[in-house]
Amino acid sequence: MSLCCENIRYTELAERYGTPLYIYSRAALDEAFAAYTCAFAALDPLICYAVKANGNLAVIRRFAELGSGFDIVSGGELARVLAAGGSAAKTIFSGVGKSEAEIEFALRAGIKCFNAESLPELERINAVAGRLNLKAPVSLRINPDVDAQTHPYISTGLKDNKFGIAMRDAEAAYRRAAALPHLHIVGIDCHIGSQLIRLDPLIEACERILALARRLAAQGIGLQHIDLGGGVGIVYDQEDTPDLAAYASAVAKLIGGSKLGLILEPGRSLVGNAGSLLTRVEYVKRNENKNFLIVDAAMNDLMRPALYQAYHRIEPAETPSAAPFAADIVGPICETGDFLAKDRTIAAQAGDLLVVRGAGAYAASMASNYNTRPRAAEVMVNGGEARIVRRRETIEEMLANEKACL
Repeated sequence: MSLCCENIRYTELAERYGTPLYIYSRAALDEAFAAYTCAFAALDPLICYAVKANGNLAVIRRFAELGSGFDIVSGGELARVLAAGGSAAKTIFSGVGKSEAEIEFALRAGIKCFNAESLPELERINAVAGRLNLKAPVSLRINPDVDAQTHPYISTGLKDNKFGIAMRDAEAAYRRAAALPHLHIVGIDCHIGSQLIRLDPLIEACERILALARRLAAQGIGLQHIDLGGGVGIVYDQEDTPDLAAYASAVAKLIGGSKLGLILEPGRSLVGNAGSLLTRVEYVKRNENKNFLIVDAAMNDLMRPALYQAYHRIEPAETPSAAPFAADIVGPICETGDFLAKDRTIAAQAGDLLVVRGAGAYAASMASNYNTRPRAAEVMVNGGEARIVRRRETIEEMLANEKACL
């Protein structure tokens, strides 16, 4: 038995492109995007792919072809969207630390709106827009203080998180925004976290944000849209995940006759399970108390297990000849935290290929050159065709921007 991505065997991809290797299925990207458009069809939302999940130009281009907008958190991500053929007019600029240069770049490009996250940011956007003789479209990101019930590092909607404006300060913040001459208030936004596996927190956040929108309307501050962010989880192991149809139905009931447009910002749920990381076993090492499969992928290729203690399903690319045994699956980086999995029962031996599932989100986008390791190549598969969408980095390229002289 050989595992395949669409119609191509992983072993063939490894022979052609080497390992470690990120592999993306275009059909899976299409299917994930269609799941949102179908579930929310009655609300006709603007679906803005969260570029931070995977910023590969080919991934962005495919979503642009499907009609997606984009959620960005840096000027660099805006540059990626534009380079891939995405529309600035369908792009939302989120993030807590926008620089003056990034704000100017976004205004000149004509983005749909800024999701502003603090009063100082509102003042900065207003000043930059004034210098350019423009009005900046803004939506305020409100922190609804809802527990997303996810890993604390990816929870964003609690009082202790750095994101958004506190609910108790929201009305005053909107009044200040309305008073600034170079701002145009267009919406309200929230995002409570990532890898959400229950529907209740999403609905609770929507309820709180809509109640605020009604209070603002009573004060003469009208809004054009509500942005509910992203965060819908995917299955890495055996998680239950929110039902998109049920989510859409609940949101439709809440929005009702408000005439507010709807924006969604999915990231992981569009790309996570569309991607895999292919890695080869270099050694099997047996210590007194522990077995190790040492592979050629490492924490610089997939940071999530070390950073979040995240689980990724890992399986041999071909039917193994070895008997299964328990082992930690680790990389060659000089860190005890360099592991892809711990205490995993797997059948593999030196030279075997392993497929790490669920690596389409926050894998390549978080990759680094730690230990002077070149970043891996990325491949897009479409049916029986595969093409490089990011070539493997070389050591010469890594060193090119450095100088050895004092």
